[in-house]
Amino acid sequence: MIDIDVVRSDFPVLQKKVYGKPLIYFDNGATTQKPLCVLDEVRKVYTDYNGNVHRGVHAMSDQTSEAYEGAREKVRSFINAAGREEVVFTSGTTGSINAIAYSFGERYINQGDEIIVSEMEHHANIVPWQILCQRKGSVLKVIPFNDRGDLNLEEYLKLLSPKTRIVAVTQVSNALGTIVPLKEIIEPAHAMGIPVLVDGAQGVQHGFADVQSLDCDFYVFSGHKIYGPTGIGVMYGKEKWLSGLPPYQGGGDMVDRVTFEKTTYNELPFKFEAGTMNYAGAIGLGRALDYVKELGRDEISDREKTLLAYATERLSSIQGLRIFGQSDRKICTISFLLDNIHQYDTGMILDKLGIAVRTGTHCAQPVMEHYGIEGTVRASLCFYNTIGEIDALGTGIEKVISMFS
Repeated sequence: MIDIDVVRSDFPVLQKKVYGKPLIYFDNGATTQKPLCVLDEVRKVYTDYNGNVHRGVHAMSDQTSEAYEGAREKVRSFINAAGREEVVFTSGTTGSINAIAYSFGERYINQGDEIIVSEMEHHANIVPWQILCQRKGSVLKVIPFNDRGDLNLEEYLKLLSPKTRIVAVTQVSNALGTIVPLKEIIEPAHAMGIPVLVDGAQGVQHGFADVQSLDCDFYVFSGHKIYGPTGIGVMYGKEKWLSGLPPYQGGGDMVDRVTFEKTTYNELPFKFEAGTMNYAGAIGLGRALDYVKELGRDEISDREKTLLAYATERLSSIQGLRIFGQSDRKICTISFLLDNIHQYDTGMILDKLGIAVRTGTHCAQPVMEHYGIEGTVRASLCFYNTIGEIDALGTGIEKVISMFS
């Protein structure tokens, strides 16, 4: 069981005040806060042994390289990849999807081919594929979802065809909190020889990362979503795919031999890691994954289920509040609107009460178009939030309503 007082003391920012009131941080879907152990680890890189990885024969370069590759092994273990060569460091989820869209597109996508995404995707899993379709003359197909926030799997099966080259879907909707039944996406795609990319940005921190169990072909996520540094992410790919894809950018360390006549590329995963990588971020991410494992992924999941149940009941009791995303399978994210009150007004007043929520489209405009709305207020919780904070949110929302009544 998680000792919430001990856990909250691990996160310095949770002790601060906003407008003279204790900070209540409910924007974890956008970025999570960082525990001291992660901050200390990154600081240690720069103060104790900072040296560029894979580039030198001196002691500090060796130590940094060892820590960097150690972080790769931590990621491999955390997501249960078959080998370290399947783990590529990137700038984040967006960087990873763009890399796959470019490289996969160069090798496998031609005019008239089809790519499938879902209606609930983050823009980062829509726009790179649109750019690819524009470049190659291919076609984007979309899996719809119902008003509860569940994908229509019958329509998905109809979309699969001999022209389908790849399926790219989110693991968890950042706007609705829906947990997508990935095996029901992956298995029929694989039966037709179609690879599947999973956007794990909103799933990895909630304990859903096991790439071998999912049998996905690609899995991507960002470090800052799982209590790690910003500017670091992961692009997992099955070795059979990564080995056949061309690199998406060139530079130092991703090459084997360079001449003006021809360049040959480094082995995996280095073929996709051009230039000086964010090695401090990678090492910090490794420490963040350690922290999550130390707390226990099952313990985190259990606590977050309790928070979700309580928050759903508390907010549902407020007259005039509508929740968007009511799937039976969801993470502890609640998107809502108040009758006749703009989401920005709600968010700004809550901010003055020390409560940080997200407002707007959440980079998921097709979701908002589905419901015919301009945006929502999103409260995204994680294990370090408390029942008392949820009560404060409920009270804050009631105050917003009273101010506009």
